[in-house]
Amino acid sequence: MEERTRRTGVPRRTVLSALGAAGVTAAGLGLTLNGSAPLGEALRLAVGIAGPKPAGKRAVVRVDRVHSTARGRDVDLLTILPPGPTPKNLPMSILLHGLHGNARYAAVGGMVEVFTSAVVRGAVPPFGFVAVDGGDNYWHENIPGDDPMAMLLEEVPRWLVERGLGGTGGLPFACTGVSMGGFGALLYARRRAERRRPLQAVATIAPGLLTSWPEMAKRKAFANAEQWASLDPLKHLPDLGDTPIGVWIGDKDRFIVGTRQFIKEKHPVVGSIGPGGHDDRFFRRAVPDVIRFVGKRVPKSGV
Repeated sequence: MEERTRRTGVPRRTVLSALGAAGVTAAGLGLTLNGSAPLGEALRLAVGIAGPKPAGKRAVVRVDRVHSTARGRDVDLLTILPPGPTPKNLPMSILLHGLHGNARYAAVGGMVEVFTSAVVRGAVPPFGFVAVDGGDNYWHENIPGDDPMAMLLEEVPRWLVERGLGGTGGLPFACTGVSMGGFGALLYARRRAERRRPLQAVATIAPGLLTSWPEMAKRKAFANAEQWASLDPLKHLPDLGDTPIGVWIGDKDRFIVGTRQFIKEKHPVVGSIGPGGHDDRFFRRAVPDVIRFVGKRVPKSGV
């Protein structure tokens, strides 16, 4: 499976009641705020809630269009919140998409269904996810004036505060990422540790860790080998500090060599290698463990 994620256009600013365990039907998907038709298959598939039958408990998935000064453009800001009234300062995990993805496709492997079910059953305490459009440059400023990492560090907390979400100052307590987003999650964890505001959990599915510059160069996400080396999590393991890290990857994944090295050298709390490739089938097997891992580390009231 390629790293790219299929894109389908959907309205830019939407409030959606998204189902947890069972999915949604075409009718009654929620309220759009820009006069467009209600959302259909595109966003339901994007957040992992497509299905034939409605359920009683629904996660709340909202997409806002916000301006990122760090990226020099407008971006989608997607929040996934548990069913029911949203507590003030609900703890939030950043959710980072993969290469050629965007905020609407960050929740892989039926994540919304699994997340909603876990919260409703009391298997994990309430928390939420926030995803943003990060581009294709491995969550760093490869192009001058387009700095997705600065967006995560400086702007996402402000956007969360404006919505009454997140810990002190809107800080997310965790970061979750898949593929390129897994690389980004580890880089974000490093930056948070350097700021002495370490994360309480980092969960990565099939993180985009490579050991060959010619292979990484194909992605056109780094100016040169030196820039890649300055950001590569494999070359900066001590800088991650004591942040609890979970890693899940298939034994046939293209990133298995680099991820095996990460597990061997960093000794994450969870280093799971199971049968499978870089595809939705494996992601669906990993997601329940990811939700449990992050859920066990939810702070009582923000960060």
